[in-house]
Amino acid sequence: MINFVGAGPGAKDLITLRGKKLLEKADIIIYAGSLVNPQILNYAKDNCEIYNSAKMTLEEVIDVMVNGEKNNKSVVRLHTGDPSIYGAIKEQMDILDKYNISYDVCPGVSSLFGAAAALKAEYTLPDVSQTVIITRMAGRTSVPEKEEISLLASHNATMVIFLSAGMLEELSKRLIKGGYHADTPAAIVYKATWEDEKVIRTTVEKLSESAKENNIKKTALITVGHFLCSDYERSKLYDPSFTHEFRKGVKP
Repeated sequence: MINFVGAGPGAKDLITLRGKKLLEKADIIIYAGSLVNPQILNYAKDNCEIYNSAKMTLEEVIDVMVNGEKNNKSVVRLHTGDPSIYGAIKEQMDILDKYNISYDVCPGVSSLFGAAAALKAEYTLPDVSQTVIITRMAGRTSVPEKEEISLLASHNATMVIFLSAGMLEELSKRLIKGGYHADTPAAIVYKATWEDEKVIRTTVEKLSESAKENNIKKTALITVGHFLCSDYERSKLYDPSFTHEFRKGVKP
């Protein structure tokens, strides 16, 4: 059995209980060394074989998995955050299917939620935004034309932008072109939940300037939208006058 495990956003104790148990039992761990906090590997047993996939190709990763399966060893493929977001797990699972090797996926806490915690913010506020757009700028990996940043920005919803900290000047231009005002609140969250976490509150127009001032070039999420403001409506769920299945409202 191959277990794909989400390591969480960074902090060692933010891996799920299930993920921790899988790590403790693993004979082989292949971890995303450029992103996963190495402290999480402390959960591995002493004789566990550990491979850093940052230095490996897809074929080399699969070879380790296949050999582990042949030798009846428990293999964990450890991805950062939740493996379903920018985790490149589909290509691994498709190859494992060809080998008739079974696998399972253990979800993890995505860094987008770690960023919200760092900001002490709620992405979905009544009468502000009820939609969260998770995306990235096109780089060496392309983005479908219909998902170009300025088109997504036209919704003026909450946006969480991955893998784009090195392209912030262009990102600002596209966000403004799409409909965000230059002074729309934005934030850069560097290494959310890590010990060296850093939060920079800024505006769409000043994203690049703020990143340069704080020497941030990678490993950061960009969040954009008025969820970062304090002007919003109260939830109906807890409004004294609101009736629902569990409580009868009382009109003032």
